Amino acid sequence: MNLKKFLATTLSISLIIFGAKVGAVGMPASELMRLDEAPKSEVARPMQQTLTSENSGLNPGYSVTPIQNTRPVAPDDVLPNVTATAAIVIEASTGHVLYERNPDKIMFPASTTKMMTLITALESNQLDEIVTVGPSAYNAEGSTLWLDVGEKIPLGDLLYGMMLISGNDGAIAIAEHCGGTVPDFAARMTQRAHDLGAVNTNFINANGLPDPNHYTTARDLAIMAKHGFSLPHFEEIVSTKEVSFGWIHDDTKLLRNENQMLWLYRGANGVKTGYTDAAGRCLVTAAKQNGVQLIAVVLDSLYIWNDSIFLLDYGFGRVSSQTVIKSGEVVKTLPITSGRRKSMPVKTAGEIIMPVFSGDDNAYDIVYDLPESLQAPITSGETIGKIRIVLPDGREAASVDVVTTADVEQKSFFRLILNKIKNFFA
Repeated sequence: MNLKKFLATTLSISLIIFGAKVGAVGMPASELMRLDEAPKSEVARPMQQTLTSENSGLNPGYSVTPIQNTRPVAPDDVLPNVTATAAIVIEASTGHVLYERNPDKIMFPASTTKMMTLITALESNQLDEIVTVGPSAYNAEGSTLWLDVGEKIPLGDLLYGMMLISGNDGAIAIAEHCGGTVPDFAARMTQRAHDLGAVNTNFINANGLPDPNHYTTARDLAIMAKHGFSLPHFEEIVSTKEVSFGWIHDDTKLLRNENQMLWLYRGANGVKTGYTDAAGRCLVTAAKQNGVQLIAVVLDSLYIWNDSIFLLDYGFGRVSSQTVIKSGEVVKTLPITSGRRKSMPVKTAGEIIMPVFSGDDNAYDIVYDLPESLQAPITSGETIGKIRIVLPDGREAASVDVVTTADVEQKSFFRLILNKIKNFFA
């Protein structure tokens, strides 16, 4: 048994013993150790009201005692008990910002980096590709999947391992497989982030280990996560609580997600934890309730779970999902040229459901792309235009067809000539 295998076995036994002592239902024991950690110089002053499923988005059976923030915040900050240096919460379909604090401050991302590693791999490779583990992955620092040189593992499996338990070795193996070298793959990650609008980001590696030139912002991470949820397999991977693979170097063959929000918060569906001494505690989290998808980011936080709960509660309190365009709704009555009837109502062929924000102007425009008139002959149900939801940056968030409601025959040639003569003398 080599040293890595020995350490893996020892760690597994230790976690099992620790997990049995704490007795928390469903949560990874390795994460429980972080719940009450705080810098020794900080004084944690418990607030009066405990968060439960009755007054928060917490799942039934869980409760969290909020901690009074000991860091200075702006007098007009509506969430003064959020302890993060930088934070943001957005609605995903529009990118509308519901709360922000230092959203563009340059910060170290730690393992939240792996979210962009996942996105880049999903966009360029197939999950069933076989990855051969190299020496660089075997010698990776920090959190690990305990990979051995020469192991052959499906890319999809490694993506789960990287996202669930933050395997730095998995991230390196993925980067080398998808990009040739880690620097080349990191350059692709950076370029793709910039393409998405995350322009204050630069990646040096694929796992988030500290480097002065490896940085991002809370806003950029939210932009990346927003894009991630549009990709096949992204949500499936980042929302998985646990998964088993035969190649795992542990008798349980089990990976359990380190993101406690998947257990704590109603509708939680991602995405990634992170921690280094340089970055502090970081978390990109997401939750979907009643058709509304929110993404929250906290960087350099004293209490990532409390902060994320505050952010999501605040966000869901300011947005609701509403039908802005109803199916079968008559949009307009249009004149008909050369037809046996003069006009016809046109209607929507489906509905559009969008978030509506309280206290803010809606973060989109409703655009009607319709002709000024219809030309016979016309078939009922024929698409003649669209209603589009357009975001401030010009992107289309949703659309629905507008269709005709009846058949209309074209007038006969004789009737057309007669009408022209009448119109001439009139």
